[in-house]
Amino acid sequence: MAEQKHEYSSAFLNSLMAVLPFLAWLPRVNAQSLRSDIFAGITGAVIVLPQGVAFAFIAGLPPQYGLYTAMVTPVIAALFGSSRHLISGPTTAISIVVFSTISGHAQPGTPEFVSLALTLTLLAGVYQLAFGLARLGILVNFVSHTVIIGFTAGAAILIATSQMKNILGIDIPKGESFLHTWVNIWNEMGAANPVVLAIAAVTLLTALLIKRFAKNLPNLLIALIVGSGFAWILNDGNVGINLVGEIPGNLPPFSIPDLSLATIREIAPDAFAIALLGLIEAVSISRAIASKSHQRIDGNQEFVGQGLSNIVGSFFSCYAGSGSFTRSGINYDAGAVTPLSAIFSAIFLALIVLLVSPLTAYLPIAAMGGVIIMVAYNLIDRNQIKHVVESDGSEAIILVATFLATLFLELEFAIYLGVILSLVIFLGRTSAPVIAILAPDIDTRYNRAMLTDVESKPLDECPHMKIIRIDMSVYFGSLNFIQSKLFKISEKEGRKHIVVMSDGINFIDLAGAEMLCDEAERLEEEGGGLYFAGLKPAVYESFSETHAIKHIGNNHFFDDKPMVFKTLHRLLRIQGKCEGCKLKVFAECKVD
Repeated sequence: MAEQKHEYSSAFLNSLMAVLPFLAWLPRVNAQSLRSDIFAGITGAVIVLPQGVAFAFIAGLPPQYGLYTAMVTPVIAALFGSSRHLISGPTTAISIVVFSTISGHAQPGTPEFVSLALTLTLLAGVYQLAFGLARLGILVNFVSHTVIIGFTAGAAILIATSQMKNILGIDIPKGESFLHTWVNIWNEMGAANPVVLAIAAVTLLTALLIKRFAKNLPNLLIALIVGSGFAWILNDGNVGINLVGEIPGNLPPFSIPDLSLATIREIAPDAFAIALLGLIEAVSISRAIASKSHQRIDGNQEFVGQGLSNIVGSFFSCYAGSGSFTRSGINYDAGAVTPLSAIFSAIFLALIVLLVSPLTAYLPIAAMGGVIIMVAYNLIDRNQIKHVVESDGSEAIILVATFLATLFLELEFAIYLGVILSLVIFLGRTSAPVIAILAPDIDTRYNRAMLTDVESKPLDECPHMKIIRIDMSVYFGSLNFIQSKLFKISEKEGRKHIVVMSDGINFIDLAGAEMLCDEAERLEEEGGGLYFAGLKPAVYESFSETHAIKHIGNNHFFDDKPMVFKTLHRLLRIQGKCEGCKLKVFAECKVD
C-alpha cells in the first residue's frame, strides 16, 4: 500500500513538473547559488540596457519596447524552458525580421506599427507553443545551424546598411531594397554631416577598444556614455545632432494586440517565419551552452518556454524575442547556476530603467547608430563561416544561399529557403546510404575469418554469392538507390544470392519493407534469395510488423552471422554451384 502511494505521488510530481518545469530546479537554489545568480543578473541587466534600445531601433519600434521585451520574456522563458542558462529577450535577427515584416503594413514607430508588432509576437508565440505541445522539438535537429550563421551574417549587413543614414546624417528613403539603399547612400555621400559621423565613429571606436582591452567591462554602455559626452561637447545647436529622446521610466504597460481576422490573416505567414527562426535560435544556443554545462536540453520544453514568453509578452508591450547568444554566454561565464539569474536580470533592468530613463533624452541617434554597427559586426561569426566553407561543400551552399537570400529577397523567404535547403541536403544524404561490398578475410592474429570491405583490401569474392552491408535506414527516400544496387548485383554480376549484413540498418519503413519483399521474390524466382544477418532487435520487430519477414521467409533471417554462410554453402553445393570453383573463399569451401 505504501509503495502504491509512493508511485502515485511520484507520478503526480512528474506530471506537475511537466506543467511547471521550474519545480525541477527550485531545489537547487541555496545561498551560494543565489549569490552567483544575483551577480550574473546584474551583469546581464547592464549589458541588455543598451542592447534593448538598439534592438528596438532595428525593429522600427520606440526604444522602450526593447527594454520591455528584455524585462518580461526572459522571466517566462526561464520559468517554463529547460535551459538553466539561456537568456531570452530581443535579438538582432528577429528584430530585423519584425521591421521587414511590419514596415510593409505601417510606418515604423507609429501606434499602428506597434500594434501589428504585438500581434505578430502573439501569433509567433502561439505557433511555438503549438509546436512544443505537439512534441515537435525534434524538428530542429533537421535544420542545419549553418542556416542561422548565413542568415545572421546577411542580417548584420542589412542592419549596418539601415544605420548608414544615422551615422552619416543623411536622408535615405525607407523601404528600399538593399541595392537601392546603397545607391542612395552613394548619391548622398556629399551631404554627409562630419560632426554626426565623428560622434558615431568615436562611439564605435570606444566599443571596439573596450572589447579588445577590457573584456569584462560593458563596452556598449560605456561607448554610449562616451559618445553622448562627445556629442555634448560638439553640440552648439547648429550642427544637426538628433537625440533619441527620453524613454518612459515605467514598467511594461498592459497592451492588447490587434486580434481582428483581417490582421491575423495578413501577418500569420510572417509570424510563422519568426516562430521558426526564434525556435532555431533558442534551441541552438541552449545546446551550445549545455555542451559546456553538461546539462540535457529538452527541445519540446524549450519550444513551450519560448512560446509562452512571446504570448505573455505580447500583452505587456513586448515584441518577439528569442534566446540571445551574447547574453546567454555571458550569463554562463558570470557563474549563473539556475534560471533565477534571468529573472534577477529582468528585475535589475527594471530598476535601472526607473532610475536612469531621463538620461536617455541626451542620447544622440548617431551614438546609437555606432553601437548598432558594433552589434552588427559581432553578429558575423567569421570563424564559423571559414570552418563551414573549408569543411563541407553542401553546408557551404546552404550558407551562401541563405546569406544572399537575406540580402536580396524577403527575409521570411530567406529563412524558409535555408531550412528547405538543409532538409533537401539531409534527405539527399540519407537517400544514398553507404553500401559496402564485403568478402571473407582471415585475421592472421587470431586465425579466424572476418568480413572486410573489398575497397580497403583486394579479396576474392564468391562467384555466386554477394555480401553487402547497408549503413543508415531503408526508407522511402533510399529505396530506389538500394533497389538499383540489388538489381545491378543480380543482373549485371549474375549473383542471385545476396546476403545483407544488417547491423548498420537503424530503421525500415513500410515502403522499404515492400521493396525488400519484391527483391526477395524476384531473386527467388531466379533461383537465388535475399538473406539478412544481424538485424537489430528493434528493427527486426518493426520489420516483422509489416509482415515482411513472413513474406520473405523466416529461414532467410539469421542472428548468427557465420550460420548464414554455412547454410548458403550447403544450398550452393546442392545446386551444383560449387563444382569446379577454385576460389575457396569460405572456410566451408576449403573442407570440400
